[in-house]
Amino acid sequence: MDFVDNCYLVKHAQGWMLWDTGVADAIAAMPDGQKPADPRATHWKRPKTLASQLDQLGVKLSDIKYVAVSHSHPDHIGNIEMFPQAMLLVQKVEYEWPGANNMPRFKPEHPVTKLEGDKDVFGDGSVTIISTPGHTPGHQSLVVKLPKTGALLLSGDAVHFQSNWENRRVPALNIGQEQTRASMQRMADILAKEKATLWINHDKAQRDTLRMVPEYYE
Repeated sequence: MDFVDNCYLVKHAQGWMLWDTGVADAIAAMPDGQKPADPRATHWKRPKTLASQLDQLGVKLSDIKYVAVSHSHPDHIGNIEMFPQAMLLVQKVEYEWPGANNMPRFKPEHPVTKLEGDKDVFGDGSVTIISTPGHTPGHQSLVVKLPKTGALLLSGDAVHFQSNWENRRVPALNIGQEQTRASMQRMADILAKEKATLWINHDKAQRDTLRMVPEYYE
């Protein structure tokens, strides 16, 4: 099945924030994408680079003040080192979760704020990181309150598709099954309280209905 992998750019008076960074831009130069060794695994393709899309908006890489990631899988942190000066916002437990061969998941020299729970990024309630563990130990999602559009809840991989959201199905490879269900319930409570819309990161059917760069939501 086809699915998509989104990055979200948030404009705030205090600076630009990027939520997730997608698969590595280098994949765009591969004629047939990055094929996995295991045919059951994901075949990544990247028709446009993140850098070119930011350039299209007149946003320099150095303009990004914060990079916040839902979690540390490569399709979400693939371009994180394009922003070596940006403050990384990630859950402490995710940051310290050992990677392959016990290697660190992030470069130790990258500036980082290790979160332990929720975080009001700009201090005004407009952009709030919420802890939604289960997919990974320190998975997090994002609530963005826009003046005209209203509140949006960006799922990360707490939810992958509309069907698994509606049926509360948990992927077998998630780190915590009960944690995931608890996080889904927390998200449902936030959606109800904030009258928010859920944007599901990998859901192609939903993505195809949304405005993408250079269009935007206010």
